Amino acid sequence: MALLEVSDLRVSFDTPDGTVRAVRGLSFTVDRGRTLAVVGESGSGKSVSTQTITGLTRGAEVSGTAFFDGTDLITADPATLRRIRGAQIGMIFQDPLSSLHPLYRVGWQITEMIQAHDQDVTRSAARRRAADLLGLVGIPRPAERIDDYPHQFSGGMRQRVMIAMAMALDPALLIADEPTTALDVTVQAQVLAVMRRLQEEFGTAIILITHDLGVVAEMSDEVIVMYAGAVMERAPRREVFYRNHHPYTRGLLASLPAQSGHRLTPIPGSPPSLIDPPAGCPFAARCPHVFDRCRAETPPLTDVYGDLRHQSACWLDHSGREAVAS
Repeated sequence: MALLEVSDLRVSFDTPDGTVRAVRGLSFTVDRGRTLAVVGESGSGKSVSTQTITGLTRGAEVSGTAFFDGTDLITADPATLRRIRGAQIGMIFQDPLSSLHPLYRVGWQITEMIQAHDQDVTRSAARRRAADLLGLVGIPRPAERIDDYPHQFSGGMRQRVMIAMAMALDPALLIADEPTTALDVTVQAQVLAVMRRLQEEFGTAIILITHDLGVVAEMSDEVIVMYAGAVMERAPRREVFYRNHHPYTRGLLASLPAQSGHRLTPIPGSPPSLIDPPAGCPFAARCPHVFDRCRAETPPLTDVYGDLRHQSACWLDHSGREAVAS
């Protein structure tokens, strides 16, 4: 049994303009010690899906299941979610400066979190644990820096503080939402190295949300490609990069900078409205291979290339032609 099993997750928000269907039928599993990358454009539902799993989307209409180590997080009561968050599921948010309280020293914030989940730990023991964690994630002179405020750290150092806080209680699952955003490549490499080292040491499962396909290539075991709140393709990392099937996945890869100096190839158009999504395939309006069936029927996730681990929501067959109706 997988550590986390999400099935048919659907998340909607009521707005003055209508109901936003932010996540539409998301399903995936994550095993211990493995990394699942979730990629896609902004607004594709990546962050909303993981925030919903951890009970952080108040006011949303949610359906589906998300079993974490046998507990359905979707129907869990607030007390159960508070007990699981932090202790068993650690989270690294996209902006560490807004996630850390500016008026409290970083050591106090880590210590407070440790004691909130383990009341048997003394204040001094929690503080020692906090200093050890700061050293583990590569912050120099941790015994001194523990008493600094968030603004006294660089962006990369703040991100390391967030990793230290997320890993304070050795969680079974780490959700990292754009952990390398706005970091230079050197600091980015250091942050990723810290995450890999922690995963190897504790056997932690990781859900990595990112726009950076280079990070995906370096970190992930499996990849989910999301678009307009739905999964377009799901496959092992190597399959996504070298044997992809969905035109949207190909468009994302084609938009990467090439070492040969060729111009970037952007995906034309914009994602559809999630208040009034179009019929058929959500990517139809931007797809270079679109045909009539794409605009009329929504393609289900089906196995491609004869591989049960590789699924694509597209009416094209393996050769790029229209699939034969069964």
